[in-house]
Amino acid sequence: MMSRLVALALVGYIMVSCGGSHEQSQMLADSKNLGVKRFNNITLELSLKPFKKNDKQYIEEACKEIFAGWGSLVRHADTVSLMLWTADGSEILDYSGSLDQHLEWARYIGNPNTEHEVNSEPGNANLSVHQRAFTYLEETPDFNYGDLKYIVSTLKRVGETMTGKPVRVGATFDPGPEFAKSPFKYEKHPEICMGSTMGSKTFVVCYSTLNEDGDSYAGFPNGIKQDTPFGTFFGSQSQHFLTDLGFDYLWLSNGFGFGMETWSATGALFDGEKFYPEKFSDVQDKILNFWTLFREQCPDFRIETRGTNLSTGIDLAADGVDLKSIYNGGFNLLPPPNSPWAALNGDFGLELAGYMSRIAELPDDRYLFRYYTHDPWWVNSPWLDRYGREAHDIYLPMSVSTINSKGEAMLPTHLNFLTIDDSYGNMPVQVPDEVTPHILQARRNAPDQAGPVVWVYPFDEYHEWASVQPERLPEIYYGDWFIRQAINEGFPMNTVVSTGNFSQIRKDGKPTFDESVLVTIVPDAGSELEQQLMAFVKVGGQLMIYGPVGNGSKEFLDFMNIKAEEPLAGEFAVQMAMNGDNIETKSPMVMQHPADLSGGGIETMVASTDNSTKVLAQVVQNGQKRDAVVYRQNPDWKGGAVCYVRGTNSVSYKGGHLLTPDDSEKWFSGPSLMRFGLGKLGYSITYDKSSGGIKDPINCISRHNNSFFFSGYLPNLTVEQAFKFPQGAPIIIGWETELKNGASTYRFPKSFFEESRFFVEQEDGVISCFDIPLATKGTKRRIQLTGLKNAKVRFYPPTGVAGESVKVVLNSSYPFGKGQLEGQSEGKFGADYYLYENVTGQLVVSW
Repeated sequence: MMSRLVALALVGYIMVSCGGSHEQSQMLADSKNLGVKRFNNITLELSLKPFKKNDKQYIEEACKEIFAGWGSLVRHADTVSLMLWTADGSEILDYSGSLDQHLEWARYIGNPNTEHEVNSEPGNANLSVHQRAFTYLEETPDFNYGDLKYIVSTLKRVGETMTGKPVRVGATFDPGPEFAKSPFKYEKHPEICMGSTMGSKTFVVCYSTLNEDGDSYAGFPNGIKQDTPFGTFFGSQSQHFLTDLGFDYLWLSNGFGFGMETWSATGALFDGEKFYPEKFSDVQDKILNFWTLFREQCPDFRIETRGTNLSTGIDLAADGVDLKSIYNGGFNLLPPPNSPWAALNGDFGLELAGYMSRIAELPDDRYLFRYYTHDPWWVNSPWLDRYGREAHDIYLPMSVSTINSKGEAMLPTHLNFLTIDDSYGNMPVQVPDEVTPHILQARRNAPDQAGPVVWVYPFDEYHEWASVQPERLPEIYYGDWFIRQAINEGFPMNTVVSTGNFSQIRKDGKPTFDESVLVTIVPDAGSELEQQLMAFVKVGGQLMIYGPVGNGSKEFLDFMNIKAEEPLAGEFAVQMAMNGDNIETKSPMVMQHPADLSGGGIETMVASTDNSTKVLAQVVQNGQKRDAVVYRQNPDWKGGAVCYVRGTNSVSYKGGHLLTPDDSEKWFSGPSLMRFGLGKLGYSITYDKSSGGIKDPINCISRHNNSFFFSGYLPNLTVEQAFKFPQGAPIIIGWETELKNGASTYRFPKSFFEESRFFVEQEDGVISCFDIPLATKGTKRRIQLTGLKNAKVRFYPPTGVAGESVKVVLNSSYPFGKGQLEGQSEGKFGADYYLYENVTGQLVVSW
């Protein structure tokens, strides 16, 4: 498959490098039937390092190489953008209005704003590039603002000629010290550096104010007055800079505009030990005031944002970031994308949970996915070293989708690459050649409906609690951290819908979630959400609820058959009672429940004994028990069920940027109960690993064209995974699998993106499933299964393929004219599929 994808990518390279028009490229795409949903915009981010000479012809040739190297990808965009990491944004702050002004630019490897001079102590191996910087060339070119304007105009001219598309160029602002020397931030105006993200007073905070300054600036020719809001100064400077140099938009980097500590688990409202809800209103007003002041001075240029490394709920509770008001403020901005931190620390749970929490609601219908190919500052190229040329950080976040109020799966409209040049200013064509096929494969098979597990995200509720019930900030903080850990424990959730959109879809009577397990918090008493969740279950829906129950209504607690007792915290013994399900037993069965990081203590018990309710997990402390996982399936619910998981954040705060997970060699991980509980709702995913300390795989399961796509990442390749769904064991096309106790088992590679259209009910045996040659006119695809033993086989045909278009033969050989089976068309699990029973031997399915 890869050779075919690379070949298609190279075709696009040839077209663009030869000056092929947009129309020619589109005709070629159509003729190849690539089936890729176009992006509104693809952004190629780069520094000025590729322009190694301040020479017009050299600049021209470098621009041509940019568009040639990425030609096979940008053909799939309506617009192409170049985002210039010129410096650190100080070029905007320093701009006087003269194009002859000297330009300080990011010519460095490492941090140039430290006590060590640039290029100092080159032989001192004890100093990292975070402690000192080097120039990337022995002799780096000098630029002024006029030279930068020429580069901007050349990028547009060359790009439009080579691609036939509109080309935008964006400027960047970063609040930190990373990319270029910044006397403005760290010498003239250190008062604006209130954030401690990279050490004490290192990050500019958007709601800071400036001290008096007599120097002349483009927007302040007579100097800066005392206590000028940074939003006012920055807005005015941006308006002049962007207009004068021909930029089209501005990117705000590293969380700027979204709080004080934009990389950290702590912030203005949480210091790692205590929350300060009384500060929320003041911080909220300050952040919104920044956006208002900025837009008064810079009203029309579009803003694109990096956002924080965290999530909506964490930012709201720890740092007072009111994302809802920012989205609804009419500020003409794109929402923040996925964080690149999964590349740095493997924390895919935080990347995916944060991404979903920010796109559950959108300012409009636009959002972006960002991928980390090179780093032009820190001597690493993630595709080549951090990822090891594995595509997990493409397939996992690109399996994410948000569901709008109409019940439609919304995909990212924008695609960004950070960056296309490396730390030495090189643009190795190997990277686009290898990355592009994975991007297109993920886009070609992107979600077009809700996945098996859907996060009903409390976007409105969290913001309302913060404003009206700020004492619930710990509960908000807990919720997103808990989901982050659950995903890191293999909980396969990658579709999100806001509670508001979910309720609207349900009121409209749409079947959007009929095939899905919904996952959400205990709803507010008497809310529309509460009524819709209960109604969903009572007509056969599957629901998981997590978190504290103290604010739930009696009606909803009775619905789950749960009551609240005295909360307990601290150390617990864990007792599992999953009724014969295959549960890993190598993990320690002792758990810590930190009340301050888990929304309070564990308070839940089953209210009354009845045959519809089962306790799946209990925790025990000094003889006192609490029911941590409770499953209920009332006979009147038409197969519907609810599984409640109290939820423990098995973490502590030990300083640094993030919460630290408990040592899995010593402690049971509370969030793993989400995956175990999901098994009771029909989606069993279990792991066979040699010790509890081995990290769990990350799994996402998405739906496209009536098929199931499994994407994931294996931190440890020795782990075997077993899958058993309501419709049987998923059989992945292109693999053999050994069925054990009715579950299909796989040892996946480090990253994977695989398709399944078949589910088999069969106790054991080895089943093979592969595409085989078409070899007959009119056939679009032919797949063969072998190793079936008196099996039930469910086949999910592509959308719109049915009836005589589908041909299934048993134990037949080419040209497959004999042994035809008639399947029963069913919709038992909410989808259209064919059921074939008592199947033994080889099955060939064609359409």
